[in-house]
Amino acid sequence: MKFTNVIRFMIKVLGIELLYEKMLESEVREGPMPNHIAVIMDGNRRWANERKMPSWEGYRFGADAAEKFFLWSIEFGIKTLTFYALSQDNLIKRNSKEIESILSNMYEKLDKLEKSGLIEKHRVRIKTLGSKEMLPDWLREKFERLENDTKNNDGIVLNIAVAYSGRYEILNAVKEIAKEVKEGKLNVNDIDEKVFESKLYTGDLPYPEPDLIIRTSGEMRLSDFLLYQSSYSEMMFIDAYWPDMRKIDFLRILRTYKKRKRRFGS
Repeated sequence: MKFTNVIRFMIKVLGIELLYEKMLESEVREGPMPNHIAVIMDGNRRWANERKMPSWEGYRFGADAAEKFFLWSIEFGIKTLTFYALSQDNLIKRNSKEIESILSNMYEKLDKLEKSGLIEKHRVRIKTLGSKEMLPDWLREKFERLENDTKNNDGIVLNIAVAYSGRYEILNAVKEIAKEVKEGKLNVNDIDEKVFESKLYTGDLPYPEPDLIIRTSGEMRLSDFLLYQSSYSEMMFIDAYWPDMRKIDFLRILRTYKKRKRRFGS
């Protein structure tokens, strides 16, 4: 009897949640969507630790959350999605077991995406932001092949920031410009924002600057992520850990974004 009551309660709660999700979805579909969403997927380790699981297990569940978030973004017409998957500092300083898990999860999800037919169906373009030379050959080659195979696709752009550093990205752009000036290919007086932005990892994207940056787990910092591109991005900091991300959370984020007044310094 008690078990039956529990089941009834769960059905009631799930029914209310589903109804709320449908209401949110109807509300969110009205008006323009952000063109570019960037996500700092934080809290994977803490999520695992609270469940008495090895820390690297959190990244496996986090990879599942990223997969769902990507599908929701397609559903709602987001044109560019950027995941902050692994920073240069993470790659250098984190436990080797964690890094192995993160990179393996990344490979598995890319492989699954490649075999799913979604790339062809939705004309997905895949792009890597970061220092690919720091990655193991088996993952670097996977990224490079997918980038090459999808470079002419005109659907959603999926950016994966891996071995990434915003400070290094800016420094690298400065070095490239300095080299072109030294070689006589570029005049100093011709250097402007457009020239500088073309040297960034996002320089060839139709929407290089995120309209919205989301960070989960309650932390409120950028952590060296898209430092130049985020000048006028809307920021949203979510208390939930990344593996707990639900479609309701995704819809609430979009609803909050739509209520904000973007002024771009005006």
